[in-house]
Amino acid sequence: MAPLCSLLFNTAVIYLCLILKGVICKDTSAINKQIEQVYEYQDIANKIINFTTIGKGKGQVYTRLADFVDTFGSRIAGSKNLENAIDYMLNTMKKAGLENVHGENVTVPHWVRGNESATMLEPRHYKIAMMGLGSSIGTPEQGLTAEVLVVHSFDELTKKADQAKGKIVVFNQGYEGYPTSVAYRDYSAKETAKVGGVASLIRSVASFSIHSPHTGWQDYDDNIKKIPTACITVEDAEMLDRMANRGTKIVIRLKMDAKNLPPVTSRNTVAEIRGSKYPDEVVLISGHLDSWDVGQGAMDDGGGAFISWQALSIMQQLGLRPKRTVRAVLWTAEEVGLVGSQQYYQRHKVNISNYDFVMESDMGTFKPYGIQFKGSQDATAVMKEVVSLLSSINATTLSDDPEGGDVSFWIQNGVPGGSLLNENQRYFWFHHSDGDTMSVQSSYEMDLCVAVWTVVTYVIADLDEMLPR
Repeated sequence: MAPLCSLLFNTAVIYLCLILKGVICKDTSAINKQIEQVYEYQDIANKIINFTTIGKGKGQVYTRLADFVDTFGSRIAGSKNLENAIDYMLNTMKKAGLENVHGENVTVPHWVRGNESATMLEPRHYKIAMMGLGSSIGTPEQGLTAEVLVVHSFDELTKKADQAKGKIVVFNQGYEGYPTSVAYRDYSAKETAKVGGVASLIRSVASFSIHSPHTGWQDYDDNIKKIPTACITVEDAEMLDRMANRGTKIVIRLKMDAKNLPPVTSRNTVAEIRGSKYPDEVVLISGHLDSWDVGQGAMDDGGGAFISWQALSIMQQLGLRPKRTVRAVLWTAEEVGLVGSQQYYQRHKVNISNYDFVMESDMGTFKPYGIQFKGSQDATAVMKEVVSLLSSINATTLSDDPEGGDVSFWIQNGVPGGSLLNENQRYFWFHHSDGDTMSVQSSYEMDLCVAVWTVVTYVIADLDEMLPR
């Protein structure tokens, strides 16, 4: 019996190995077939690139964005101006003949800045350039006057906690990259209140400044007293730091009318080109339509929203209808905490298996290098071939770790996702400031971004199979 059992066992093992080998071979063959299919799209990719950069599509996206931001300007969540801008986009895309154009309701915060000022009273009278941070409470009507404590970090504040009570704390934290420095915007009010400070002022989160304050959303803790908080310029933060180092007494009067009003209804803006073969399967491209209440929101994120709209428009103009649906979603209320995209995800995640690929552009639309991508090893192999179709405009780089804030929910749950990889070293010069205007944008560079966005989107949506999970 033992030899027979041994023989049967070995036979079963060999048979199982052959089955597994067949599956592996089949999977490898399927991926190779998908990669080979990508090669067939070079002529279409060239057609898209040429139409966008030297043909009838040249300059379209820049002109459309300029018309939009010059008409509406800044578009903060909760404002009538944002809703007017959304109405404009819905009407424009419907008139252009895009499909399934509609708004999806989103409940959003409604913060209003109001009048605000910061004035140094000692050692001399000086008007400090400032902007309240989003969700900040206001000061008493007569303002808030207090002596200043300057620190460089949360750790230093903790060490000087006995000096902070009753003070306005100024954080002069040198820029160390956005992920690190933004913590001071997010949490300075909370940390200051913990040690008895009456208000916080942060050095703007910016890599370069010409005396320009940069605003942004900040977070309170419901268990900690809420105090007013604002940003000041890099130059003023450094001046106050120098004064403090000399032992100079600094007194500032802060006035802020900021209010948090009841939430209101906004909308995500949706438009599609329906798939010819698999209309229920979706390739989603996106940017956010809201902005801060300063500048024009041209760079953050008018550019990202408009290249997503333009990708649909280019396909429409060229008569390209992919096998899967391409859906452009222009998010609302991104700046106040990814609110629009979170609610979209909660509403649509039941169909997550039908989402083939998700992308967003929210780090500028400057000269493109390629795509930042996250997906399986097999999906990455396919995407490498897709971006190789962009060699004529030198945008063939595929890197990992997409920015993907608004599409991060999908990526975290296994959907392949990406973002635009572009030459954005100047992005934080203008971010969340009055400097975010149409003058930041380049028509030629935006055309290149549209070419990248459209080629990648169309090819993925038209492949015979979805990207491997």
